Amino acid sequence: MIDIEHNIKEFINGKGKNQGRNPDERYASFDYCYNYFQSFRENGKIDEIANEKNLQQSCLQLGFYLASWGMLRGSSFLLGKSARTYGDLLKNIVSFDKKVWDIDADSYSDEGIKILLYCKEMIYKSLGQNNKPSDTLITKIMLGIFGNVPAFDNYFNKGFSFYYCKRNQLKKLSQFYQDNKNVIDKYNKTIYTYDFLTGKETKRNYPKAKIIDMIGFVEGKNKVKKIR
Repeated sequence: MIDIEHNIKEFINGKGKNQGRNPDERYASFDYCYNYFQSFRENGKIDEIANEKNLQQSCLQLGFYLASWGMLRGSSFLLGKSARTYGDLLKNIVSFDKKVWDIDADSYSDEGIKILLYCKEMIYKSLGQNNKPSDTLITKIMLGIFGNVPAFDNYFNKGFSFYYCKRNQLKKLSQFYQDNKNVIDKYNKTIYTYDFLTGKETKRNYPKAKIIDMIGFVEGKNKVKKIR
């Protein structure tokens, strides 16, 4: 049984060398990336993310977030790429079904899941099928830009006993949300992203999928520590 409140509080407060949620710490890289892309959505200007004026900044925002979240290390193909490599991906994102921006863990209906999986396939192709982008990378991109799925990384997968982001796993996360709606909604309404310039909280809530991401990440991390 996952202790949801314990995991969320551990993510927020940190443990040991981990300083948790803090404007200058690694976890806040999500906040700044999410803030950037959501600002276009909220202003009805999604198409401007990849225009001539904003494309470089958009690539840099996404690139640093992915680097900060461990996607430019080891054997990752991104390690040999510049931030410009995200250009085609971002152009495809702005032309994708706009409904994808409205999906969160409380709306994993059959249609919602279908859109998410189409989006996942689009990102896979945009990054280059020969590069074989992983589920971890793709879902971290979806989390950082849309906030509509958790990041299916090693810790999260161990926490929920998942391996891939597929229909069945999204269905299980939908049920997990419904079973724990009160707690997840409470934190969804009280955790806000940090503003880059001031370091203070914005009025932009963490999406429900991000709350679930925090829960699964801490659960998996603690499982690995117990094994060691």
